[in-house]
Amino acid sequence: MRVYVAFVIGAVLGVVALAVGAAGAETAENLVRNPAFTLGEGDTVRHWTIWKPAWAGAACTVRMAEGGLLVSSPTEPYGVGGARQRIDGIEGGQAYAVEAACKLTAIGAPRRCVTVRLEWLKGKKQLHPAGWLVRGPLVREGAAAFSDVLIAPPEADAAQLTLEIKWPGTGSVLWKRVSLRPSEPPAPRKVKIGTVYLRPRRSTPEKNLDLWCAQIDAAGKLGLDIVCLGEVITKVGTDAGLSDVAKPIPGPDTERLGEAARRNTIWVVAGLTERDGDRLYNTAALIDRQGRLAGTYRKVHLPREEWKKGITPGTGYPVFKTDFGRVAMMICYDWFFPEAAEAFALRGAEVLFAPTWGNTLPDEDGRVDGETTFRVRARDNGLVIVPSVYDGQSMVIDPMGRILAANAGKTGLFWAEVDLAQRQRLRWVGHWGSIGPRDRMPETYGPLTESR
Repeated sequence: MRVYVAFVIGAVLGVVALAVGAAGAETAENLVRNPAFTLGEGDTVRHWTIWKPAWAGAACTVRMAEGGLLVSSPTEPYGVGGARQRIDGIEGGQAYAVEAACKLTAIGAPRRCVTVRLEWLKGKKQLHPAGWLVRGPLVREGAAAFSDVLIAPPEADAAQLTLEIKWPGTGSVLWKRVSLRPSEPPAPRKVKIGTVYLRPRRSTPEKNLDLWCAQIDAAGKLGLDIVCLGEVITKVGTDAGLSDVAKPIPGPDTERLGEAARRNTIWVVAGLTERDGDRLYNTAALIDRQGRLAGTYRKVHLPREEWKKGITPGTGYPVFKTDFGRVAMMICYDWFFPEAAEAFALRGAEVLFAPTWGNTLPDEDGRVDGETTFRVRARDNGLVIVPSVYDGQSMVIDPMGRILAANAGKTGLFWAEVDLAQRQRLRWVGHWGSIGPRDRMPETYGPLTESR
């Protein structure tokens, strides 16, 4: 076995951490002027500029009100509007904590309707047209909160903070307070992620487990945090039938894999054939560092080769919390369907593992094959995606669709270190992982949920 190591995704100035409210930020000077919207009258708010769309017919009403700045659109449900403030004296490379709070009334889709955006400036020039969206809103009993830590690019000397409302319907938003304060920089969340390329031949289920556990041991020696094994690992390369490899989960197979996970203090994803009563499932198991079963995913999309054998489809898209982030699993044919990866992303997955019997071969004769499909799934949803396959390439793919590690025709273990705190931007759109979910239009997706 040979080990190939991919490059590390390095820190990028302007990225945002999951942890907010860094030490000392709450006591630092608030750089926002008139942060509680108490100075002004009517639609004149001191230190803030009221912004409206170019088409006046789609403008929200923005005015001073008791308790803050009120934005509503009583005659146009698709109204837009808000307020912005330029903040000078920004230091390049400095971290800033951003917080905002508002009250929502009859807002049906808060994430789509209410946004806080920070744009870094050099003089009057925007350094990126989309800026950064501040994490949130976290909504509880009509109160919404935004909170994040951002790092100014080296060339920045100012910022523009914008409170945006989009399509409030008959509802309203009362902005109550906002702050921007110097902060300690956010901590990275680096995780070492491995994938295996291994196809047993002329083997048995027991020998297969030996081979896969050896890969777990190799991952442990490298200090990896998690490793992805293949699909139905006790079946591939053997003459065993379904009745030979179908085992309960938890059961003897997960116990054996759990022993390897425990002695290496590593998380493991493995594809197995699960027997639950009189039903069989193609299942991916997640095993934690202590060797315990942390969760399972049952393959939802079944090709003819499986359903004609009597395999039962799964019914959901679970996401699991680990000590380094939120992960999910899909299996082989699932990745043919974009809805599956999107469902995991919308539920908060950061890393999506894909045990796969099928291939991730590169494109041929102009036809998009598995490698491109996986890269697009990662890019579409802002996910790290990690397939382990039996043909083509086992890979670690970053949220921009770049291949960080791949086996390149070799057998063994391959890995990359990624920083899950990092958010990278598309050239014009911005950070898709935060923008895409806000701009979805699920009420128009009826055909996607129709059974025919």
